[in-house]
Amino acid sequence: MDLKTISYKIDNGVAYIGFGKAAEKSLTVLDEQTLLDLKAAVDDIKSKERELKGAIIHSVTPGCFLAGADISLINSLTTEAEGAAGSEKGQELYNVVDDLLIPVVCCVDGVCLGGGLELALACDEIIVSDSKKTSLGLPEVQLGLLPGFGGTYRLPRKIGLVAALDYILTGKRVDGKKAKKIGLATEVYPAEKLLEMAPKHFRKVKSKTTLKEFLGELAGDNFLARRVIFQKARESLLKKTKGFYYAPLKIIDVLEKGSGRSRSSYLAIESQAFGELLVSEQSKNLRHLFFLMEGSKKFKGGNLETVVSKKLTRGAVLGAGTMGGGIAWLMSDAGMAPIMKDLNVGALNLGLKQASSNFKGALKRKKISSDEFSRKMRSIHPRLDYGGFSRVDLVVEAVVEDMGIKKKIFSDIESRVSEDCLITSNTSSLSVTEMATVFKKPERFLGLHFFNPVNKMPLVEIITHDKVSQEAVQILHKWVVDNKKTPVVVKDGPGFLVNRILSPYLNEAAYLLEEGVSIDAIDKAALNFGMPMGPLRLMDEIGLDVAVKVGKIMHEGLGERMKPSELSKKLIETGLLGKKSNEGFYKYSDENNEGVVNNKLSEYLPAVSVDMDEVTIQMRLFLPMINEAAQVLEDGIVETANDVDLGLIFGIGFPPFRGGPLRYADNEGVDRIVTAIERFGTEVSGQRYQVCKFLKNIAEKSGRFYN
Repeated sequence: MDLKTISYKIDNGVAYIGFGKAAEKSLTVLDEQTLLDLKAAVDDIKSKERELKGAIIHSVTPGCFLAGADISLINSLTTEAEGAAGSEKGQELYNVVDDLLIPVVCCVDGVCLGGGLELALACDEIIVSDSKKTSLGLPEVQLGLLPGFGGTYRLPRKIGLVAALDYILTGKRVDGKKAKKIGLATEVYPAEKLLEMAPKHFRKVKSKTTLKEFLGELAGDNFLARRVIFQKARESLLKKTKGFYYAPLKIIDVLEKGSGRSRSSYLAIESQAFGELLVSEQSKNLRHLFFLMEGSKKFKGGNLETVVSKKLTRGAVLGAGTMGGGIAWLMSDAGMAPIMKDLNVGALNLGLKQASSNFKGALKRKKISSDEFSRKMRSIHPRLDYGGFSRVDLVVEAVVEDMGIKKKIFSDIESRVSEDCLITSNTSSLSVTEMATVFKKPERFLGLHFFNPVNKMPLVEIITHDKVSQEAVQILHKWVVDNKKTPVVVKDGPGFLVNRILSPYLNEAAYLLEEGVSIDAIDKAALNFGMPMGPLRLMDEIGLDVAVKVGKIMHEGLGERMKPSELSKKLIETGLLGKKSNEGFYKYSDENNEGVVNNKLSEYLPAVSVDMDEVTIQMRLFLPMINEAAQVLEDGIVETANDVDLGLIFGIGFPPFRGGPLRYADNEGVDRIVTAIERFGTEVSGQRYQVCKFLKNIAEKSGRFYN
């Protein structure tokens, strides 16, 4: 049988199906041709099953079993009926595997996600490799979908209802050892031994059930117990997601509605739900985000693997403290044995404390061992001098946001490193073009803006200037991707991408306060829109002194539309700096680190409060962001709407389910956005609501940022 995407053979009475035969990508996915080939192989096995001892499903691509369904294939299904039908076809195919009379063993080495794990669950036994790349999970919920090939039916029957809910509702993954521990896998072997050991698992005798598994099955079969489980799952889910995400709630509905039903009846419910979620705006937005993330890994100037020859192997951080310690942690985790330099021991200790805290988090989650923790911490070399800098490939400056200090440091450092060492600044708002003027070789200098905390925030802005070399940008882009961060390449300009678009959002919150809208109402409106925290609490986190400093830079660089409110300036003059001084818009204490509204602000605010409706507050906060995002495109700071949306989702937590500010504008209607901005322009003083030309052109011509 000649199949295009999988290998298939029968050897000594055993059928072998191997994925990845013609894989052009590093990850094998279930595209249309692969599904057709799999059906052909499975149908052949079924026709010969009385002659066979068993079947083995594996992969010929090292480090990847199946990375799930091809998202492009999912996107080709445009109606609810098409989505449900597509789900049904997958279910039917996997049911054939499930119903084979011969034993079927699935050998998992590497990535096994989504439809890949659903196929494994249809087999009698799953054996996995001990490779660090082995990762099993059902991440469909992260795309606003549910597992549609029988995953919601089979996983609870494999590991119990409670455990299955945890994995299906979060999309989290397990490695090989954890897969065996929870009962998902039967055994763990070295990757090279999987095929050899698979025939030893040709049995359909159920292993002894542990007390924990027995209790889980009992709960799954008990109506009252199931009812309590689903109720608790909903409560926990709503607490975590605030009800913003449809898919996890739909998953609970499917599992609950399908409880106690036959397989065919249950799978009909699953496929119908898949179709409903497929056509939801939220799922479309989350799939849009998936493609943004994938696109960010590719450099827009060539194939990095063939263009970039230089690898960054040794790193150094100038400036310790919280940010410097976070960057040193990242370099250490990447095996770069970083130097961390500062002017005093206290700052170095703070940096080491930050790196240690990050590694302890990984240790607690069992991502690293105690030995790895010690080794990684020992690899960070704190110094008060420039010893060892001549051997580094990458320097990241992370000192205070002061142009004079940064220029002095760069003048000093250039002669202390090798000629091909990349030198970068972790500036959040200062001009890299001006910094570049102090270099003899400005082509190897860039901005490299990490977001705090480094271990949690995925975005990194790579900031370019006219004299930087394309090769330097490519090398740095690859380094960021290799370290599992999300890069966005931006041109120099006040605030670059993220802080520039964030500024009018924070500024408008302060103006709303001055107009008499309460702190609670403003922050609650942002939270109810889907933001991770309100703008006033965010300013407390940033530091009001920092916010004022950045606001001044934005105003000077971009004009009157960025004119800052005077409120923050008044507050810092009285020592209210935000969380760092335990007082800002909120008052913080050891007992209440989340803070309570600070009543001291009443003397700076209008005596009469304004009862503004929540939708109006949201429009006041987010319309200026959209307008500035369009202006960023007009100014050429980034090339595409993709860059804007990716930056704002991963840089400030713009609600992922809305797809980013420009995707959100498309969904709402750009013409309606323009009309609303113009309306506020007549109601609000100043130039903050002047519609930018680019946004007007979009509304008049295509009507969308994404065509």
